[in-house]
Amino acid sequence: MDAKKWKKKIKTATEEAGTYRPFFESAINALAQILEDRDRVREEWHAAGGSSVIETEKGTAKNPRMEAYDKLNGTALNYWRELGLTPKGLKAIDEQAMKPKPKSALAALLEGD
Repeated sequence: MDAKKWKKKIKTATEEAGTYRPFFESAINALAQILEDRDRVREEWHAAGGSSVIETEKGTAKNPRMEAYDKLNGTALNYWRELGLTPKGLKAIDEQAMKPKPKSALAALLEGD
């Protein structure tokens, strides 16, 4: 899937989760590009046979495409979490939202605290 489609999907997911904020746009754009790259690497990996290991002069080694996919997937997971799109990420955002905001000095003075 291309970044444009991923962006739409991510934005919809954050809106449905109630975590969307306009200032998240740069994180959403970054995640969309990471996911496009991840999808491309996966396609290349499958086109090359989909093997998890390759033969080298020194023996067998983990397929570099698989390593790239794993790294991109891990990076994407961090973004998903920060955007509140994992159970742990959503819980963290919800807990922050539930914390009472500190009163300003003026508000405290006016309330007589």
